[in-house]
Amino acid sequence: MPDQTRRAAARTATVVAIPVALLVGVLVFWLMGGWGRDGSPRPQATTPVSVPAPPLGDRAATVCRALVAELPGAVRDLPRRPVTAGAEQNAAYGDPPLTLACGVPPASFPADAQLWGISGVCWYADRRPDGTVWTTVDREVPVTVTVPTRYEGPGDWVAEFSAPLTATVRAAAQPPAACR
Repeated sequence: MPDQTRRAAARTATVVAIPVALLVGVLVFWLMGGWGRDGSPRPQATTPVSVPAPPLGDRAATVCRALVAELPGAVRDLPRRPVTAGAEQNAAYGDPPLTLACGVPPASFPADAQLWGISGVCWYADRRPDGTVWTTVDREVPVTVTVPTRYEGPGDWVAEFSAPLTATVRAAAQPPAACR
């Protein structure tokens, strides 16, 4: 009789443990970003992203290193990816890659262009067919963030970089009037 009782208890434990283990596995996969918005599994690209790395002056190099050191390991559900050049001045996230480049040329924009104040940083948005290139216009060292068209609400994505920017890149002495 005790043998039958043990077997029944083992069966009950197995019947409970297997579904619980499967549920926990699915939950962890979901929390780690394993599914896209449409419910399909999302592959995570790990290959380096090709970005240019122009030479930087001493001050710009110091500022860019500080900025890149403050950037998060992921932006929302986009994991950080390696870059082909200038890891001290560039960063990339997700697939298609959302990129940040520090030490870029200042933005060139018309006098009547709309500038965007987003979380303490003033940006110029250059909309292109493949995405939007956002360039800071109120920082001592210009920074661009390129948001591919796949990501809705490009300004919301740019806001993710405002805290590291304000913490590491000083405001320009003479920002555009629209940024004051």
